Amino acid sequence: MFRRTDTAATLATALVAAAATLVLTTSTSAAAAGAPGFLTGTDLPPHPSSPWYSGEITKGLPETAPFCLEGVLPTAGSWHRTFGTEVDTGAVQVSVRAASPSAAAKLVGTLERKVAACAADWLRTTPGGTASWQDYGTLPVEEGAHLYGVHTSIPESEPGVHLYGIGRDGSTVTVVQWGQMGDLSQAPVAAFKKTTTKAVNKLNP
Repeated sequence: MFRRTDTAATLATALVAAAATLVLTTSTSAAAAGAPGFLTGTDLPPHPSSPWYSGEITKGLPETAPFCLEGVLPTAGSWHRTFGTEVDTGAVQVSVRAASPSAAAKLVGTLERKVAACAADWLRTTPGGTASWQDYGTLPVEEGAHLYGVHTSIPESEPGVHLYGIGRDGSTVTVVQWGQMGDLSQAPVAAFKKTTTKAVNKLNP
């Protein structure tokens, strides 16, 4: 496995940014009209000591791109929703309506390659860091979904772990990123498979 590090600082910054933009309600705004279906906090892997808080469904991309997916998600046709807890765990879902099923399939391939290469790419720019990644396989939902995990760490800092679920229904693509302090052995993979399946099933192609 590649060694890579998503610094704890990077993870902490992303979680703080997500928490700062959360609206602690499950309601959606008028701007979400026409958006694909999205997860709610109860669809995410349960946290042992905190509820999940759901932000509004918002048109466009999040202010901070999901870790590992910088520069690859298109703004056009995108919506997102952020989620946070009272501790160090956060998540974000981004869904994109592509121009066609073939364009959506191409985007899925780009996202999968970016996540699979994330650990190695990150290591090249992070001296002293360590990282690893895991391919958790595919799920038989709609046009399919794929799960990955990425773990990063730097000396004298807490390690970070991220899970990614990437899937497609027709011309609509969704990616769910979950992250917290820890390593791959602590990631709730089984629960996240259920989360990803729900995310794809909720899409409106």
